[in-house]
Amino acid sequence: MKILIVEDEIKTGNFVKQGLSEAGFVTDLVGDGRDGLQAALNGDYDLILLDVMLPGMDGWQILQALRNSGKDTPVLFLTARDQVDDRVKGLELGADDYLVKPFAFSELLARVRTLLRRGKVREPDLLTVADLELDRLRRRVMRGGQRIELTTKEFNLLELMMRRQGEVLPRSLIASQIWDMNFDSDTNVIDVAIRRLRAKVDDNFEPKLIHTVRGMGYVLESPDDE
Repeated sequence: MKILIVEDEIKTGNFVKQGLSEAGFVTDLVGDGRDGLQAALNGDYDLILLDVMLPGMDGWQILQALRNSGKDTPVLFLTARDQVDDRVKGLELGADDYLVKPFAFSELLARVRTLLRRGKVREPDLLTVADLELDRLRRRVMRGGQRIELTTKEFNLLELMMRRQGEVLPRSLIASQIWDMNFDSDTNVIDVAIRRLRAKVDDNFEPKLIHTVRGMGYVLESPDDE
């Protein structure tokens, strides 16, 4: 798999390039917007990681030119801009996903692998399980028509569980993807986070969606899926 990284921050670009190379990907790094567009148009890439703020040409212009040319290579935005309007603009122009800086490399790697697995089909912005809804774009969670306020970690944890509904997630996987750390059996940070999330999305609702699989981890699923 070949990945193009268009990033003008040298430290970030080298960090991403080295990490992806160590994960087994072939990578090219470009630091200028115009050079990035030429590389994207002329190269045979499976995925493009695209910064928004770039010299010469910004990421939105690159993506628009790319889509106008007929290229449908998946694009993952790496951006420090976390406003809803910015995310909407990128996705409406044809981006497949976005990741807000600063980010954990483990989360970047997980999103890269997800995009490459599903090819050119973008993950839906609205995730639903039973009457639970998570809007990835607006960072909003609803259950039974009620708005549920979550912290950033709680939202990311719920998104992970909903994206992988029906799959038992080990504590080690949750630790690496949400906290960017190796799981330590002596810590209860994950159990506490799950308990707090349950209190918000499950305690006052039926059916219960978050389940403990003893000795294995946690799973989010609707009784209808069992």
